[in-house]
Amino acid sequence: MFRKVFKSIVASPPRILVLGFATIVLVGAGLLMLPFAHSQDATPRFIDTLFTATSATCVTGLVVVDTGTYWTTAGQLIILSMIQIGGLGFMTMATLFAIMLKRRISLKERLVLQEAFNQTSIEGIIRLVRKVVIYALTIELAGAILFTIRFLFDMPVGEAIYKGVFHAVSFFNNAGFDIMGDYRSLVDYVGDPLVNIVTMLLIILGGLGFVVLSDLVEIRNPKRKLSLHSKVVLSMSGILILVGAGVILLFEYTNARTMGSLGFGEKLLAAFMQSVSPRTAGVNTVDVGALRQASQFFIVILMFIGASPGSTGGGIKTTTFTALVGAVVAMVRGKEDVVLFRMRLAQERVYKALTVTLFAFSLVILATMILSTTEDHHFLMILFEVTSAFGTVGLTMGLTAQLTIAGKIIIILMMFMGRLGPLTLTYALGPKQGRALYRNAEGKIIIG
Repeated sequence: MFRKVFKSIVASPPRILVLGFATIVLVGAGLLMLPFAHSQDATPRFIDTLFTATSATCVTGLVVVDTGTYWTTAGQLIILSMIQIGGLGFMTMATLFAIMLKRRISLKERLVLQEAFNQTSIEGIIRLVRKVVIYALTIELAGAILFTIRFLFDMPVGEAIYKGVFHAVSFFNNAGFDIMGDYRSLVDYVGDPLVNIVTMLLIILGGLGFVVLSDLVEIRNPKRKLSLHSKVVLSMSGILILVGAGVILLFEYTNARTMGSLGFGEKLLAAFMQSVSPRTAGVNTVDVGALRQASQFFIVILMFIGASPGSTGGGIKTTTFTALVGAVVAMVRGKEDVVLFRMRLAQERVYKALTVTLFAFSLVILATMILSTTEDHHFLMILFEVTSAFGTVGLTMGLTAQLTIAGKIIIILMMFMGRLGPLTLTYALGPKQGRALYRNAEGKIIIG
């Protein structure tokens, strides 16, 4: 009887993903409660360890306690493990172990991987998993080496290596966790070219998606061309980074509390970092709470858009945003089809983009309204926190550490839903729909 109930619960790939991530979160929270995981002076509550475990597994970076001082080295390594598993996906890690043990990957497991990577078919999914692991470890290793070289000028060798590895893994997985202490993130390195450039490259590469990375690696083959997906991701990512940096530089150029006292080169670095980071990374080199309200609201928009499908980031995704923009342009020009790079998008893709956006917008609005009643803070700070949680970003205006228990629960749920995606949760919780046997008669309503 129990076996039948269990099989019915995990009958679909979306449900397996939900249960898998929930299990990792609960196990991680339990491990962080153990005495060796936190400092002797700390007395962690389960809600705080659950919050930290969710933030790490969902690669967000919002923290209610300082990662660098509250947790011991063992606790930090537990958090780092959850970041790696959550960033690459627990099914990716499970498949990797299965390949190493030379175990056959079943059809159901391939379907779960297809769901996890947002692929349209299971063809080549195991090859993609191998590439994901190789690309991730290679990029993280390169980042760790560069960080270590830079940190050697500021700290002992062992500490430099440890912090180099930790931040390389955290930033590539777009987690935003740091162990610099006192919630400072990379504020002390605001004008450091090496730290800023390496950090931005790790965030961008982690946010492009592994399908795009694979396309870029194989583009050396003259017979291979970039797919439409890769073209859309690369072009929209570039546009968002450039526009974001320009807008933030414009608003913050004379702000004495953020960039006003910096040289022009440092201002450019800070502007680009604050433009790249909201794409679900959560790293900051200036005080986010000190930004002008126009900059903060603009960052909310960037966080809502997020990274790209099949990546370590969250948000509605760059492809979703591009499809919506394409639909608006097509409507304004009186065209029936959405055309990107001389290729027509299927109507079903546009419908899905609209559905994802409305679901995400509804979740953010609902959570913001609830949090506005549980937390005594101004609206923009609450909207910023909720959007950061949903986009798995990790930036905060200072609200995270002040959240009530009810507020922490809301943010935990938003991080979890943001990492899995609203549609995955809908498919997991809703009944399985069969194919419609008929279409209703067409009617008309007035729009606009």
